[in-house]
Amino acid sequence: MVSARSERAQRASPTVAITGMGIALPPRATQHELWEGFFARHFCGPTRELAQRIFANSGVTTRQAAVNPLLEDVSDWSTERRMRRYLVEALPLGKEAVGRALTDAGLSADDIGLFVVCSCTGYATPGLDILLARDLGLATGTQRMFVGHMGCYAALPGLGAATDFVTARGRPALLLCAELPGLHLQPSSARTDTQQIVAHALFSDAAVAAVVAPGATRGYAVREVVAVTDTSTADYMTWDVTDTGFRMGLSPKVPQVLASHVRGLVDDLLARHGLRTVDVDGWAVHPGGPRILNVVERELGLPAEGLAASRAVLAEHGNCSSPTVLLILDRLTRGPRPPRWTVMLAFGPGLTLYATLLQRASMA
Repeated sequence: MVSARSERAQRASPTVAITGMGIALPPRATQHELWEGFFARHFCGPTRELAQRIFANSGVTTRQAAVNPLLEDVSDWSTERRMRRYLVEALPLGKEAVGRALTDAGLSADDIGLFVVCSCTGYATPGLDILLARDLGLATGTQRMFVGHMGCYAALPGLGAATDFVTARGRPALLLCAELPGLHLQPSSARTDTQQIVAHALFSDAAVAAVVAPGATRGYAVREVVAVTDTSTADYMTWDVTDTGFRMGLSPKVPQVLASHVRGLVDDLLARHGLRTVDVDGWAVHPGGPRILNVVERELGLPAEGLAASRAVLAEHGNCSSPTVLLILDRLTRGPRPPRWTVMLAFGPGLTLYATLLQRASMA
């Protein structure tokens, strides 16, 4: 139940809301096809049996790849070659996602005051923000922000920056999360590394854009964005630039760290708005893997169906890094019963936990 004080504060505050979303996905392949057609040969000896178990228990059924390993093996490519391909593939995906988001919001490119781009899977200068601003026809006065190497949680600080801009300037902002982790398939020298096997079993490519606008009467109002970082565990999740792409480091202790922080972060966020976990009917939790979802479900005391959307996105799309939590939000809000209150949760290097509270704008 929302307190009277919280209701008054919400009515008094301007409604800054996500009013449009757009998704662009490269071609899909099933997890079985990827295993049988490529990864069964990529891993050798005793490692192959371990890898097969990890793939089978990943919670992933299908996923997307801009560069499909069934057709093109990038595992021995140099980082330079991967970065050139990143631009070739990310630009059209980003353009498609942004175009769909603007159409969904009923806006044109020259309405946008701030363009925020999140990506940790590619480097380029001029970057996606500049090249897409050119190709999409954004106004020359449009401000830009690039959020790099925050990893899987980047969508939420990106959304926070967009929301702050809209609140301060009264102009719409545009957020794009575009990731191609499939470009960072590691070479044979890394094939016995369990952390690389997990990464190869989970990650997938996607681009998702969201429009944030002032004075909205539809969509989802952004009520607050919060974070907590446990710097004592900074080496538990890494994303290192090597001569053969970016290499993931992923400690098995990550779920344990999340378990120690997620309840306090969520309870404090909800309490400031007169809410409890039972009042939240939409949960968009980044599926870093099945264990992550199980830990969040247990620590927050959620019902069995509470993370159904997160598990469905993991199964259908894999872990797409920063776009993933937006894919889950889109699934929730376009369903037959759009939630009244939604909590978005995402995790990444730091170890960092981000949470965002959304309220259906028609309630605000």
